[in-house]
Amino acid sequence: MCLLLGKKILITGILNKLSIAYGIARIMYKHKANLIFTYQKKKNKDKIQKLVGKMTKNPIIKCDVSNDKDIKSLFLKISKIWNKFDGFVHSIAFAPSKTLKKNFIQNTSRLAFQISHEISSYSLLAMVKECVNILNNKSSIIVLTYLGSRRVIQNYNIMGLAKASLEANIRYIACNIGNKNIRINGISPAPIRTIASSEIKDIYQLIKLYNKNSPLSEKISINHIGNVATFLASDLSLGITGEIINLDSGFNIK
Repeated sequence: MCLLLGKKILITGILNKLSIAYGIARIMYKHKANLIFTYQKKKNKDKIQKLVGKMTKNPIIKCDVSNDKDIKSLFLKISKIWNKFDGFVHSIAFAPSKTLKKNFIQNTSRLAFQISHEISSYSLLAMVKECVNILNNKSSIIVLTYLGSRRVIQNYNIMGLAKASLEANIRYIACNIGNKNIRINGISPAPIRTIASSEIKDIYQLIKLYNKNSPLSEKISINHIGNVATFLASDLSLGITGEIINLDSGFNIK
């Protein structure tokens, strides 16, 4: 079954083959989605192009979400390729590495707070604002979040606050775009090994904790996340919006 046949999806946040966004892209491509990808920095463009080259004939497009002009340019270019499209994957988060270690209070500055929220949460709103009028009926926006938004996770620190903002953002956006028959949902997976997660002190101990204490023995991978994202992008998920789907083998219930 090709769940995304005819769907045009934008995917952000790929850095390498370990990226969650890359896992999502592979599963969406398997289900026949037509994909466009972004890159943030010129130095990463060729590497990302090699990773996704077999999955798309479309150009990859520069977008630094801290720059409103980049966001406007991204969707202007997409509108010239597709006219309208069917949603996007927001797999973007950032916090200065110093803030993801030890003392939350002492290691969080005003600037670090602003940057973390701007990149990890405001970027979603900024993207929706620029593209909502070129999204098709029944479009779907998929956002990556984490349990640290609702529970204290050691060393996650400022990212927990930023993800809490992101999840509130999802709910408010859902209420504002629902009348256009566009839905938005978050996926909250177990921690996995990525470039981003490696910045969190003791991340490997946290992954072991999940594997040991989750009700299910299934070890979550980027492929699991890709499967759920594909479901959310497909018409099988019509009627679901503003939700956070936990994909952590049940760890969140304990």
